[in-house]
Amino acid sequence: MTYIFGPVPSRRLGLSLGIDLIPPKTCTYDCLYCQVGRTTCLTSEPELFVPIGEVIEELKDVIEKTHPETITLAGSGEPTLHSGIDQVISLVKGVSDTRVALLTNGALLWRKEVRDRVLAADLIMPTLTTVFEETFRKIHRPHKGLELPSIIKGLKKLREEYGGVILLEIVLLSGINDSMKELEGMKDVIEDISPDKIQLNTVVRPPSDTLAMPLNMKQMEKIRDFFGEKSEIIASLSSNKKAGEYDTDLNIIVEMARRRPITASDISGVLDISREESERILKGLLIKGAVRKQEHEREVYYTAREKKT
Repeated sequence: MTYIFGPVPSRRLGLSLGIDLIPPKTCTYDCLYCQVGRTTCLTSEPELFVPIGEVIEELKDVIEKTHPETITLAGSGEPTLHSGIDQVISLVKGVSDTRVALLTNGALLWRKEVRDRVLAADLIMPTLTTVFEETFRKIHRPHKGLELPSIIKGLKKLREEYGGVILLEIVLLSGINDSMKELEGMKDVIEDISPDKIQLNTVVRPPSDTLAMPLNMKQMEKIRDFFGEKSEIIASLSSNKKAGEYDTDLNIIVEMARRRPITASDISGVLDISREESERILKGLLIKGAVRKQEHEREVYYTAREKKT
């Protein structure tokens, strides 16, 4: 499959089937914490990146064989960069009664035409990491045309215009956006955005930059209490590691795949992580060219690519 991935079990979305509308790694940001790797095409202009008809045909084939609880627009880049995302949402709803979720960094929601395109989604999950411009630029390394005040305004406008569920994700990085100044600033703005839930996350998979360091459970619980009853921790904190340990895990996976074809379940068992987390790590390795995938009897296997000499 080119555009459809999963389904995988998700704590937030149940059994989630993903749709990837953007070529890797095309995004509005180049985030420190991104598990997919560094952005190779940094842009803020929506385009018709992949053919809508092919996406829907792939989806039809998959949903004949599986019954996901959520169809999620996510993947290798920022999905709102696809100029036809409104058509995709409409066509998805035409072939399935499954709820549609949008996983977005929220960078383009200040543009009315982008907000209008996503209003038919049942669930929108944007990200906010800070309300301070300097911190914003340090974490996200955004396209030069993007400014934090406009992005925050876009999130507030989304709440005014959108009748579905908004789950606001806050990605917390140790020593960068976890100070009381940062948290108090976010709390005031979040009250205006008024999401249905505040979902607290941190670095639980190999980040694109070792500056992105995780918080521990005690720190996350303290921040959850600070934000109040709407907030919840979604990070799989049992997977928190120091920066050097991420590379060790990736090496283990690639070496396993070099010896024999492996599955996401194999990785879950070896590293003691969730199936969802295994799938995300493998997607990152696919994009980086470290592994390739093949399907056999409805099971997906991964093998290592040969090292270049």
